[in-house]
Amino acid sequence: MTAAPTATPLAPELSVVVPTYNERTRIAELIASIFEVFRTHAVDGELVIVDDNSPDGTGDLVDGLVPAHAPRLVVVHRTGKLGLGSAVMKGFLTASAPVLGVMDADFSHPPSALPHLLEVLRHTRVDAVIGSRYIEGGEVQNWPFSRLMLSRLACILAWPLTPVRDATSGFFLIRRLVVEGVDIQSGGFKICLELLMRSRVQSVAEVPYVFVDRTVGTSKMSLREALGYFSQLRQLYGLALARRRSSIRYQRVPPPT
Repeated sequence: MTAAPTATPLAPELSVVVPTYNERTRIAELIASIFEVFRTHAVDGELVIVDDNSPDGTGDLVDGLVPAHAPRLVVVHRTGKLGLGSAVMKGFLTASAPVLGVMDADFSHPPSALPHLLEVLRHTRVDAVIGSRYIEGGEVQNWPFSRLMLSRLACILAWPLTPVRDATSGFFLIRRLVVEGVDIQSGGFKICLELLMRSRVQSVAEVPYVFVDRTVGTSKMSLREALGYFSQLRQLYGLALARRRSSIRYQRVPPPT
């Protein structure tokens, strides 16, 4: 990742990046929900949709919503299905805020949790805040037992690399300064773990939230993605051994009362 435009007084405080591929069914609802959360909680937020040339017309639909939210809704059109990780990094390059967020397009990550994540980032002054399914107060709903166990295993395999308990989370905020210039090696799902290892993150807070699996559409998880994760782990373990980086300052934060 190369340097993006420097934040100005007119820039938003938070840019949320949402990668999409065939999410036409609920994307308008998600966009409306996120902007309502911004309005209700007085967050000057920007939303960046990065669409991988969805055959169902997701990108075109979002284009039609831009006038209602301009300039705080931005659409990036890519030429094909190039991977979630690279979509996130493209969104970061396009975003204009000093704080960058990532979330899914299917409501598995609740927009209502964004203000709490941002508040934790402000008050703790950490480099990143990660929404966690696997610390006290976190939960997973509507997943079959086998999928839950695979997800837990993926997290356990990453524990020697980072103190974060849910390093495979796709719901997090991170400061732009710590990811500028970062070159990721994995284009797949586990962009959070990749950034924890390759960026300049020195401090992390983990906040519980309730993950609710999608009720419409099709999951993007596949055997190819699962195998790609093992390849990613191999690279990151090698990086950790070569770098012998110091421990990240870590804390857990309870959910809002």
